[in-house]
Amino acid sequence: MKKKIVVAITGASGSIYAKLLLKKLQELGEQITEVAVVMSDNAKDVWKFELDDDDYKSIPYKVYPKTDFMAPFASGSAKFDTMVVVPCSMGTLGRIASGVSDDLISRAADVILKERRKLILVARDTPFNLIHIRNMQTVTEAGGIICPAIPSYYSKPQTIEELAMTVVNRIVDLIGLDNDSYRWGTE
Repeated sequence: MKKKIVVAITGASGSIYAKLLLKKLQELGEQITEVAVVMSDNAKDVWKFELDDDDYKSIPYKVYPKTDFMAPFASGSAKFDTMVVVPCSMGTLGRIASGVSDDLISRAADVILKERRKLILVARDTPFNLIHIRNMQTVTEAGGIICPAIPSYYSKPQTIEELAMTVVNRIVDLIGLDNDSYRWGTE
């Protein structure tokens, strides 16, 4: 079954994860019917600062303003089955955990949770304080998945992009897409 995916990009550090995920979703396009994107203003600033480009202006999917509550995924009737917040700031995580729907990102996450669909929050902050941990617990108990942006090293990545792809490949697996990536214990 093909996926309908929302990708939300917040202003947490880790723009590389969003950029690589969007590229990977393009590569896996035959498994996807639709990808919709929403970015916070801070996400654009951080992207420019960290990646030294403004490639977010040419994302190959429809990008919705963060205040567009008429976006299809602001309602459960649009049947988006997965939402990934990458990177997910602790402020965004806190608003989602509290049920505050003050922008399209938090509204869409609320919709995904209420419809019992898949919400993946790629938390990108360290260390965690007790408030962060409790918010992660709340989201997990509500059915969300916390996927911290913690890369793995057993595939022996040689570049920053390869290292970041270890997280992106994990996200793709959580979405439920077939993906050819390094698997522990296989040749």
